[in-house]
Amino acid sequence: MPGYVAPIRDIDFVLHDVLGPLPDDPAWPDRDFTRAVLDQAARVAQEVLAPLNAVGDRQGCRLESGTVRTPDGFRAAFDSLRADGWMSLDAPSDLGGQGLPYLLHTAVNECFVSANMAFNMYQGLTHGACSTVLAHGTAAQIQTWVPRLVSCQWTATMNLTEPQCGTDLGLVRTRAEPQADGSYRITGQKIFISAGDHDLAENIVHLVLARAPGGGEGTRGLSLFIVPKLLLNPDGTLGTRNGVTVDRIERKMGIHASATCALTYDGATGWLLGDLHKGMKAMFTMMNEARLGVALQGYAVAEAAYQAARSYARDRLQGRAATGPQNPAGPADPLIVHPDIRRSLMMQKSFVEGARALTFWVASLIDRAHHGDAGAEGLASLLTPVVKGFLTDMGFQSTVEAQQVFGGHGYIEDQGLSQYVRDARIALIYEGANGVQALDLVGRKLMADGGRHVLGLFQMVQAECQMPGDDPQMLAFTQPLATALGQLRAASDFFLRHGMTSPDAALAGSHDFLHLMGHVCLGLMWTRMARAALSGLATGRGDPDFLHAKLATGRFYMARQLPACALHLARIETGAGPVMALAAEAF
Repeated sequence: MPGYVAPIRDIDFVLHDVLGPLPDDPAWPDRDFTRAVLDQAARVAQEVLAPLNAVGDRQGCRLESGTVRTPDGFRAAFDSLRADGWMSLDAPSDLGGQGLPYLLHTAVNECFVSANMAFNMYQGLTHGACSTVLAHGTAAQIQTWVPRLVSCQWTATMNLTEPQCGTDLGLVRTRAEPQADGSYRITGQKIFISAGDHDLAENIVHLVLARAPGGGEGTRGLSLFIVPKLLLNPDGTLGTRNGVTVDRIERKMGIHASATCALTYDGATGWLLGDLHKGMKAMFTMMNEARLGVALQGYAVAEAAYQAARSYARDRLQGRAATGPQNPAGPADPLIVHPDIRRSLMMQKSFVEGARALTFWVASLIDRAHHGDAGAEGLASLLTPVVKGFLTDMGFQSTVEAQQVFGGHGYIEDQGLSQYVRDARIALIYEGANGVQALDLVGRKLMADGGRHVLGLFQMVQAECQMPGDDPQMLAFTQPLATALGQLRAASDFFLRHGMTSPDAALAGSHDFLHLMGHVCLGLMWTRMARAALSGLATGRGDPDFLHAKLATGRFYMARQLPACALHLARIETGAGPVMALAAEAF
């Protein structure tokens, strides 16, 4: 089976033809520069990371004498990526980074995740930790921790979950006792810690939620602490082992090469990050970035699975086309001639390409927010649960569709599709399970800032549908999008009418609302991609075959996928009755 090939042309199309450069951003590089970066990222993904994907899945990680050992080849690959600066693309240049846009970091990350999702997790949360320390740390903390995290000389983790609490962080029991020197003693247990220990970096910096005295119960009593695996000497060199130990590596369905650890803190030394008893505010900086990263995982694994399914469908001979033999010299026709296989491949292709555009758009909003655009920051916040929940739900579905193309061979480990399915499954669960993302969207994000951001999104979509002077071919995009927008507005109106008097009526429809909004967002992306493709054809820019394929793929999404909005609206408007009809004891 052919290996993963980074879809550089598709990435380039979204970056430059659909999104374009950020206004007034001197850091945004031109097309030649980004293409050079992407070509090298593709080489690393295809030649360094992809060959280790199956190796990591088979070998997994092992715990030896208190230290986690990663699979064969991981350390050399990590050293190579670190030496070449791949882990510091968008970090501030004065702290050792390259100062490039977050959007370009996101594009490169797609290639790395598609090639080897588990490997990429060792540096993935480190990026979020840098952002958190930069946003909430003191000047001394920034200088102490960030440069070595930027380079991935050290890596970082996020420590939230405990045996008795996951989503409900108000139940956290880990304690933080203040010391005379300003530090804290951290005591408790954390579980499900991605990259909680490994042999790829000199030190691991844990960001730990814990309960300091005087904060009271619930999440308002939580604070965030920097707790390194190895303490630092006064001169900044590495010193003795801190009071944090690895209890076990979790045995998981997928991402076997990612060391998911249970950690015990036994009086470990830590330092307050941000304000006392305001730990959730600081932690959300890291969590929101991680959620966009997980959204990317949702479609990036689906991209790799789609490529495998596409190749298999072209090569595997099975049956004859209903309209007559397409391979008369052979004993049968290739799978790809059959309409149901085409349906499956088109579903995968249209999802992945739309999801890429949506993820890159949100990444561009984050870049705009970094330039002081408050509206972009609010819109990115609104869309975060949508991209995390919708893209991972649909990404897993797309990956299963790819497996189905293989038939029985997709269920055999040797083909690799099983690993994609197993790896993709976690994205629906971690960084806030998708049901929680839906509740966050309906319960908090819709009415944030008086509903200004969701209304702004509605107006943006409406303006896209009413663009003056459109090519008549755009009607295949704007008309379905306008219908879907009307259904999204109707669902929002239902929540406004019933949310206060019957909160269950709104919450029972939260999953459907998240998917309805997700489909509208992908419809918006496909409308923008269609407009860019038609412009390219009209002006002679770009490969005509590529642009025509883009239009055909978009038309499939608008005709075959976007009508799901009507189903989601119908479910929402049934309210809580069908969902809450059974008493708890009747289940």
